[in-house]
Amino acid sequence: MPPAARSLILAILIYGTPSLRGESATTVSDARPDENGIPVHEVRSPFQAGVTKIRVLTPDRLEAGKRYPVIYVLPVEALDERRYGDGLLEVKKKCLHNTAGAIFVAPTFSHLPWYADHPTVPTIRQESCLLKVVLPYVESHYPAIAEPHGRLLLGFSKSGWGAYSLLLRHPNQFGRAAAWDAPLMLDQPGKYGSGEIFGTAENFDKYQVTALLARHADAVRTGRRFVLLGYGNFRHDHRAAHELMQKLGIEHDYRDGPRRKHEWSSGWLPDAVELLLQLPTAAHEPRPGS
Repeated sequence: MPPAARSLILAILIYGTPSLRGESATTVSDARPDENGIPVHEVRSPFQAGVTKIRVLTPDRLEAGKRYPVIYVLPVEALDERRYGDGLLEVKKKCLHNTAGAIFVAPTFSHLPWYADHPTVPTIRQESCLLKVVLPYVESHYPAIAEPHGRLLLGFSKSGWGAYSLLLRHPNQFGRAAAWDAPLMLDQPGKYGSGEIFGTAENFDKYQVTALLARHADAVRTGRRFVLLGYGNFRHDHRAAHELMQKLGIEHDYRDGPRRKHEWSSGWLPDAVELLLQLPTAAHEPRPGS
């Protein structure tokens, strides 16, 4: 047997296969309620540094045998920082988990979330953490619809970017994405703490929203899979993204305003949830923003 083959077999025996090593080293605790009564799971994963969390808010009354859509409320800050408020707490305050009839999930990340995998730092793999830890855990422990139409992404600012980027990179895994007041036209890493997360310009190019829209337009052209509404700081980005999607023929829901404060509690959240959960209209009917 060649020496290289013997080394590979020895490495697999010691460390496990690369595709399974990360998942097998992950642990997720049972849920404990936080100070607001929201169940919280603690996560230890090779994809993140230290302990992160998965917070889950289900409808107060779950029907036996029923599966529910899951809206992933993507954070804009690292760990438990709350400078811009708390998205999941706003969902609870507005009782959206009951009125919308959906499960809401808010993960945390050890570094500023841009929903990318760093090319060289193994503990900054935010995309992998969401796809390989958060989604599988939620869908195996809660009555979630484990299909694309049941996986919905919601964010603002950098997490609005993340919602669009994740859907465009994984159009067969996620159904729809909503972004509010997000820097969707960002064309290079560096601003808003993005440089540390993307690592290199080459890696950033894999996640750039405008490039992904052009590259994957055929996969997301129909079904109104994007919700683009309102602004606080990034009206120009939203208008430009709307125009780009129009040019590419990508159906989407679009609202230019009203202007609101750049935070979770400024009033945009209920509209975003409502639009995310709307079923696409028939192909022959006109669609807003298309």
